[in-house]
Amino acid sequence: MRFSKMLIPTLKEAPKDAVLPSHIYLVRGGFIYQVASGIYDFLPLGKRVLDKVRAIVKEELDDAGCQEVQLGFVTPADLWKKSGRYEKYGAELLRFEDRKGNEFVLGPTHEEMMVELAKQFVNSYKQLPMNLYQINLKFRDEARPRFGLMRGREFIMKDGYSFHADREDMVREFELMEATYRKIFTRMGLDFRVVEADSGAIGGEGSKEFMVLADSGEDTIVVCEGCDYAANIEAAKRRKPETDAEAPEADLNRFHTPGITTIEDLAKFFYVDPWYLIKAVAKKALYDEGKSEIVLFFLRGSDELQEVKATNAVGANELVDATEEELEAAGLVPGYMGPVELIRNVGALEGTPPFHEEKAHLNVRMVFDEGLKDAKNMICGANEKDYHLVGVDLTVLKDLEFADLAQTQEGDACIRCGGKLAYTKGIEVGHIFQLGTRYSEPLGATFLDRDGKAKPFVMGTYGIGVSRLLAAVIEQHHDERGSIWPVSVAPFEAVVIVGNVKDEAQKEAGEKIYERLAAEGVDVLLDDRTERFGFKMKDFELIGFPYAVVVGKKLSDGLVELVDRQSLEKRELPIDEAVTQLLEKVR
Repeated sequence: MRFSKMLIPTLKEAPKDAVLPSHIYLVRGGFIYQVASGIYDFLPLGKRVLDKVRAIVKEELDDAGCQEVQLGFVTPADLWKKSGRYEKYGAELLRFEDRKGNEFVLGPTHEEMMVELAKQFVNSYKQLPMNLYQINLKFRDEARPRFGLMRGREFIMKDGYSFHADREDMVREFELMEATYRKIFTRMGLDFRVVEADSGAIGGEGSKEFMVLADSGEDTIVVCEGCDYAANIEAAKRRKPETDAEAPEADLNRFHTPGITTIEDLAKFFYVDPWYLIKAVAKKALYDEGKSEIVLFFLRGSDELQEVKATNAVGANELVDATEEELEAAGLVPGYMGPVELIRNVGALEGTPPFHEEKAHLNVRMVFDEGLKDAKNMICGANEKDYHLVGVDLTVLKDLEFADLAQTQEGDACIRCGGKLAYTKGIEVGHIFQLGTRYSEPLGATFLDRDGKAKPFVMGTYGIGVSRLLAAVIEQHHDERGSIWPVSVAPFEAVVIVGNVKDEAQKEAGEKIYERLAAEGVDVLLDDRTERFGFKMKDFELIGFPYAVVVGKKLSDGLVELVDRQSLEKRELPIDEAVTQLLEKVR
């Protein structure tokens, strides 16, 4: 290919809304062009990178025994209703009707469609296991598209789905896909971690994310300094924390605390460590069909609520802040909320001043963090303005609902080895799930087992953000000049730059080097433009081709320059030696 014949519109200025290096360099380097919010065209260079990423994904998946298909981008809404995700997925699911009034969605993922396919054509255990995948367009109506390809509305994704006769075989395939994904991302030159993750709207029994480590990543990852444990902050677990702080000693009673409504002020007021305070976080949980309820989440004052964990704990579609009016209507007193009625109902407040009778049966769900199990000597809100309870003992209470609610913090102990946990940032590029029968059961997708009985498929699902990978690669591989593409996914492995195309000797030498490299199978570009030499070199650095052979003034001495984009090292070499060394590098 010749630079002069290609559409490569490099730019000097970055887009006004671009803040990440990947967004800046993909636009400035002529890889992508924005046509609407969160929607991008791939220009020739971008399409070449996309194709190389796709090829690596396909090669490894095919080698693992997966089969490629291509499903419709438009999905009948009825399938989503049957699976229970039509409302649960939320506003990001773009719904529409055709001219006949039939309801459809633009697929952000294709579990329902692939299950329907298997339902039609896979009917016996003899056809299992089976792993089907596609690399196709998706649409997710993001509220705030940003960061270029990192968080767009339209994107290209590899989504795969495996079907099994039992859970053991599904777990085997899950582990095979983890190993396969490791190969894929390693081939792309990425530094990544495999982390425990929350399954989100996909659902299922467990999942893992593949995170490319980058300071610009949107996801916070919890990693252990002593072992290989890693988890997304939304799913991270820790050993049960302990404290050396002295416990407050008091008999159970109400205590006047005028104007004290925060954990910080309460700790100062009683001169106690927040560990011994019960924090109440009130949320409004939203469910299907417009249903909702007020939920009080209780945890230690030294902890913070992890909202994804809290959402999962109550099975909600979403948690939103409850207004003071809603809390008061439910019989709660903002700033002084506590598990008062639970304590009262088991007689634990016997001998203390009476509570308001009308608040004896609040229609409020209460969930306690696991860190509060067996908690004693606690202080919590009395659900009465300007009053708290001291000497609270949760061990006397029965039928409390416990869940993992607290966000894992830096310095907490690793659940595996007890080592110190720390935070880092990552970009999610892959996610694999153990679905079980989450979709096969509601969609009626069954097979006949060895005994001739109908059973639902046991499933796994496996995704890779193919278009997002372009951005992830650049976030790890760039400098102040531009992108630095790894050879495996570079738009071209090398570029031959003719310093002055008006110089016939340089032009002829450049042509010959280009032809030799192409004949050897190198994916090479010839920069034969009439632009100034400095301009060409800036484009080389901006676009990020791994290597350049520069034919310039030293040609009269039989020398050319071999330039390494990673180090920007320039070596003057005889033509034959430059070609030989370049071949060794790209191979």
